[in-house]
Amino acid sequence: MKPDPTALENVRPEIRALADELISLRRDFHRHPEPGFEEVRTAGKVAEFLEATGAYTIRTGVAKTGVVADLKTAQPDGPWVMLRADMDALRIPEENDDLDYCSQNPGIMHACGHDAHTAMLLGTAKILAGRRDSLRGGVRLIFQPAEEGPGGAEPMIREGVLENPKPVATLGIHVWSKMPTGHMSVTEGPVMASTDEFQVTIKGKGGHGAVPHETIDSIVAASHFVVALQSVVSRNVNPLDSGVLSIGKVRGGSIMNAIAEQVVMNGTQRAYLPETRALLSRRLRELGTGIDGAFGTQTLVEVFERYPATVNNPEITSVVAGLAQDLIGSGCLETEMRLMGAEDMSFYLQEIPGCFLFLGAGNSAKGFDRPHHNPRFNIDEDALPIGVEMFIRFVDHFVGGVAQ
Repeated sequence: MKPDPTALENVRPEIRALADELISLRRDFHRHPEPGFEEVRTAGKVAEFLEATGAYTIRTGVAKTGVVADLKTAQPDGPWVMLRADMDALRIPEENDDLDYCSQNPGIMHACGHDAHTAMLLGTAKILAGRRDSLRGGVRLIFQPAEEGPGGAEPMIREGVLENPKPVATLGIHVWSKMPTGHMSVTEGPVMASTDEFQVTIKGKGGHGAVPHETIDSIVAASHFVVALQSVVSRNVNPLDSGVLSIGKVRGGSIMNAIAEQVVMNGTQRAYLPETRALLSRRLRELGTGIDGAFGTQTLVEVFERYPATVNNPEITSVVAGLAQDLIGSGCLETEMRLMGAEDMSFYLQEIPGCFLFLGAGNSAKGFDRPHHNPRFNIDEDALPIGVEMFIRFVDHFVGGVAQ
């Protein structure tokens, strides 16, 4: 995984001059990670930084810990765009003990790059503050809590972050450790899947293991449910579409010589298309009914909708792809990368047209190629100025007079 220098060479000098500050910001957030809706220190640092620029109208405490900043431009009657970063960390113990910026909060770490996202958007805020007199329109910066769950985008929308005025376009950037620095992925249409959680409760009739004929074995029924589940995607979902059903937790029984009264299973379902999402939910419930018919159990299937699919608007994505190509070159631009993971950027993209792109931040020579959510996850900080450059180019296109 070899970084490409083209993007760094094309980053404007005033952004390259921010590199040390971007790294300092990112490492400070990395040292002090906070989980969803608990980003009190992080949000405070964000608000303090924005206030120091003197260029923003700032709202704090949005959806508990979110921060919203509106750039005061000389010509605010033009179009508005929105830039978004997430601030929360994960409940994962960090194992990067060799780093002087390793997490100081036991059991919590920035294992997905949200520290980088926050630093990049703050760097963007600083550049924009010095250029506000040249913009026609406005820029709204969203520092969002709880992307990792239970989800901060939806409550922020309910609290009006997309109104007064409503942005005409939005951009979100996610660093990606499995892609080299200097590369990007900008994909039209569904780029990340929807995700829903489900719980299956199978109730039988417990009893002694020596007299199984007097019981209704919930573990046997649950085992058949798990096996039958494997055929849903392979036999019910269009092969040209994608879907995933996974059971990650099974609880049943208490001692070895008793047949369990009840089994509870928890899992997730993922899809790109709404109709596939609905199909997976329906088939889960139908399998429960079938298990009851076969084994005499009583099965309850509950599906809890979480994040919709993250869908990039074709027109905005075309613009972003063009901006990215100018920055990094066509050889470093991927346009067909899709993931079955989920993102609550999806909620914003349901309301306003926009794009969610992946920014290469991997560098195997530096040892920064661990997957996201890994306890030794880290990124190549050379990617930070590139992310700021992309944010600025996006703003320039829509409110800087390049294309009105």
